[in-house]
Amino acid sequence: MPPTPTLPSDRPARSAPLVPSKRTSHDIPSPSPRRQPDPHAEGSERKRFRVARQSPSIMSKSLGARPAVPNPTKSGRPFEGAKKLVISRLRTTPYPSNLEHYFEKRRNELADALAAIFKQQQPRQPLETLYRGVEDICRHGAARELYATLRAQCESYLNGPLLEAIMEDGGSSDVDMLMSVNKHWVVWNTQSAMIRAIFSFLDRSFLLHNKEFQQINDMAIALFRKMAFVSVQSAPGAKSLSGMCTLIDYDRRGDPRFNPTLLRDAVSMLHVLNIYGRSFEPRFLKASSDYLHGFAEELSDASLKSYIGACEKVLAREDERCNVFNFDSTTKRQLMDEAHLILINNYSEKLLDGGSIGKILDENAVESMKALYDLLRLSNLQKRLKTPWEDYIKSTGSAIVTDASREDEVVVRLLEFRNALDIMVRDAFNRDDDFTHGLRQAFDNFINDKKIMASRSTGTSRVGEMIAKYIDMLLRGGLKTLPPSLLSDVQDRVDAEKSGQASTGDEDAELDRQLDKALELFRFIEGKSVFEAFYKQDLARRLLMGRSASADAERSMLAKLKSECGADFTRNLEQMFKDQQMARDEMNSYKAWREGNGHAQSKLDLNVNILSAAAWPTYPDTQLILPDEVASQIEQFDAYYVNKHTGRRLAWKHSLAHCVVKASFGKGPKELLVSAYQAVVLTLFNHTDDRISYQEIAERSGLSGQDLDRTLQSLACGKVRVITKSPKGKDVNPTDTFVVNKGFSDPKVRIKINQIQLKETKEENKETHERVARDRQFETQAAIVRIMKSRKTMTHSNLVAEVINQTKKRGAVDTSEIKKNIEKLIEKDYLERDGSSYTYLA
Repeated sequence: MPPTPTLPSDRPARSAPLVPSKRTSHDIPSPSPRRQPDPHAEGSERKRFRVARQSPSIMSKSLGARPAVPNPTKSGRPFEGAKKLVISRLRTTPYPSNLEHYFEKRRNELADALAAIFKQQQPRQPLETLYRGVEDICRHGAARELYATLRAQCESYLNGPLLEAIMEDGGSSDVDMLMSVNKHWVVWNTQSAMIRAIFSFLDRSFLLHNKEFQQINDMAIALFRKMAFVSVQSAPGAKSLSGMCTLIDYDRRGDPRFNPTLLRDAVSMLHVLNIYGRSFEPRFLKASSDYLHGFAEELSDASLKSYIGACEKVLAREDERCNVFNFDSTTKRQLMDEAHLILINNYSEKLLDGGSIGKILDENAVESMKALYDLLRLSNLQKRLKTPWEDYIKSTGSAIVTDASREDEVVVRLLEFRNALDIMVRDAFNRDDDFTHGLRQAFDNFINDKKIMASRSTGTSRVGEMIAKYIDMLLRGGLKTLPPSLLSDVQDRVDAEKSGQASTGDEDAELDRQLDKALELFRFIEGKSVFEAFYKQDLARRLLMGRSASADAERSMLAKLKSECGADFTRNLEQMFKDQQMARDEMNSYKAWREGNGHAQSKLDLNVNILSAAAWPTYPDTQLILPDEVASQIEQFDAYYVNKHTGRRLAWKHSLAHCVVKASFGKGPKELLVSAYQAVVLTLFNHTDDRISYQEIAERSGLSGQDLDRTLQSLACGKVRVITKSPKGKDVNPTDTFVVNKGFSDPKVRIKINQIQLKETKEENKETHERVARDRQFETQAAIVRIMKSRKTMTHSNLVAEVINQTKKRGAVDTSEIKKNIEKLIEKDYLERDGSSYTYLA
């Protein structure tokens, strides 16, 4: 080795320190061939020197003993002495034989390392040594050859030992093959990760910016994909895809052989191999379509409820499977679209069958209807459900209205029916406005059905009467008269609180809500005259007999009717309340007058309600022989009132009077709340303990006919029998005799017996309907006369249309009724027919 050269300098030189190298191989003359000296430039003035980073021990082996370097500090004068720069391992000529030997050795080490990795063993050489070997080869300019060698060895391993291992572990079934492929895919992932670590310099320096070659990770994926799924020897891949479909079929049928972990790992493998959409998705969708067709065919003969439940479950499972096992969103969308087509669109006739839907609604199966609605909405068919929905409401509602055996329960049943339908709209149809509107249309249709009204002799609405009586029941008895099914549920209370209304847990608020429900039925009625007549009669009874459960509820109901129908509708009803207040003031004035005139205080506490004849219902005049004390009190009040109000006359309606009678029985005194008729009959027994005949009671009370029969029946044949009749029986006959029931007993001191006054007789009911029908005819005739008086001449069609328009506020009038009233006016010489026109006669 040539001596170490020195460079002259004007300033003292320091020794160049030796940096220990991290590389430990002693076979490398130079770690990198990047900067080699030019052999032809040895004698030139510009020489290049290369300083090696090498430990002293290595240098001593390769260069021998190093010349001694004087220590300037020993002389006590630092930086004095020889001035020279030490260059270690200066090369002036390359060593081609050593380099080739080095690179060949490194290639052999890498080949051995790959062989060990493929055998799932640890390479003999340290990974850092292998990495440096790859780096040196790449820096030497042999990266392309190194990549080709690596690819060839990987491909040879995959198509040889690995493929043989897959086939050997594949077993006989598709699922076993899938398990084998997945197992060796996991192994290959581990192997390729170590290969990437060793060859990472090749990845980052040569392959990163080279579009011609794949990076190592992509190469590893591509080679495995080609071996297992693309090449001619692709039996493992094809069977694996079939195995995945088999696993999914196991899951669908509840087979215990289903392996969720294997399916999840297999889907992830296909995603990494980038063959999910090309190879697996078509197979999966085809198998799913076959399964769904078979599933639907198997359930085609089942009931609609069973079919809906099964479809709901299978769609939920398919959706959940796609999410849990990481299927692509496109796969999920195609699968669900296919399922909707097969299960819903293809069987839409079954799903929309009116009879089957009617059975579900009869069972009040909210969950099944919700499932049906959700199924149809998936295919945008939910609007077609509206037709069977309306048909069911019409048929069921008509059956309720026309059921003569349960006529008294019509409104309660209609409200229960409406309540169930409202819950169905709320919970099953998600408050869909189309179904709410359909519900209202259907109710309007059957409530105002002309065929139903034509079945009655008067042609008036029975529903209007029943609604009025239902409201009367509410205002008399409160919530205790309602069945539990009509009371608000938890969701109703929540909705009421959200809307700012009082909680339906409050009794007054709940009563108000029940009145609103009754008004909803009332709104459907086209002709409200029947309701008005019966509501007026019932209100009069409640006010005169003090049977209202709540004065606030009475006022609230009046306000609701006024808001709904206008001031004209409630004018007489409001006057009835005013009469009550005026009557109280009049009685206070009368009592003050009696005290001021020195009249002795009577044992009888008389209370008179003075009513306006125009505002209150009409009541028949009846003959009643009153007890002397009562008669004298009445005469005195009559004289006082006539004297005070000149020109007025009082007509006494004893049928509405009621009183409290104190009675003594063998087991103690009682207070009996009775009607005036009952009180008169009971006072007849004050003067005798003997039996009194039917005829004698009639003569001494002035009662006769139905009034007498009903009165005696309520006293002798009801639940509270203060008198007994002979012979015993439920009916009263003219031959019966009556006597006081001295053994009468009751735990209550005050006993109500006058409920008979609150009940309406058949004759009264018929008379009310006939009166409404007559009034309706008079209203129609009055409208015709008003129109003709202003127009003078009109065609038949124009006159009918105008009459309907003017009378629609009171309810629609049938064209046949209008024609009959026109004929009556022609007979009365109000109109004259001229061809197809009518002329008004002054």
